[in-house]
Amino acid sequence: MPDRISYRSGGDSTHHKTTNLLKPQMRKIETQMNAAIQSNKNWQSGNTSVHFDPETGVSVVRLHGNKIAEVSDNDMTIFDGGWQSVTTKSRLNALCDEFCVTGEGVFQKDFAWYVRKFVGMAGQSKVYNVYDFSNGYIFA
Repeated sequence: MPDRISYRSGGDSTHHKTTNLLKPQMRKIETQMNAAIQSNKNWQSGNTSVHFDPETGVSVVRLHGNKIAEVSDNDMTIFDGGWQSVTTKSRLNALCDEFCVTGEGVFQKDFAWYVRKFVGMAGQSKVYNVYDFSNGYIFA
C-alpha cells in the first residue's frame, strides 16, 4: 500500500503526494521497453533496445549493445551484460515487474547481486528464495 507524504510548498497549504516508498518509479524508457516486448516490436531509445524474433517468439533486450534479457511467452532469462551497474539492475527489475511474479527481481547487498524468486505461499504470504545472481538465470 502506498505511503502518504506531506510536504510544504510555501504559504500555509500542505500538499499530499501518494508514492510507494518501497519501490522506485519505473523510468519512462523502461515503460517503453516493456511495451515493445508486450507488442512483439523492435524498439530502441538511448542505450536500450528490444529486438523481436518472429521465428522464435523471443524478444532480446540489450543495454549498451550487451544482452541483458531474453523474454518469451513462457519465461525470461536474465544476464548482466558484463556490467553489474545500477542501470542494468534497474532494467532487469523493470522487466521482472512486468513479466514475473510480484516481488521477484534482482537486488544488491554488500556489492554482490542476488535474485529473489517466488517459490510458493505460506498461508496468505508469498515465500521467496534468494539465490546468487548468475548469467542465464531463468524466471519461468
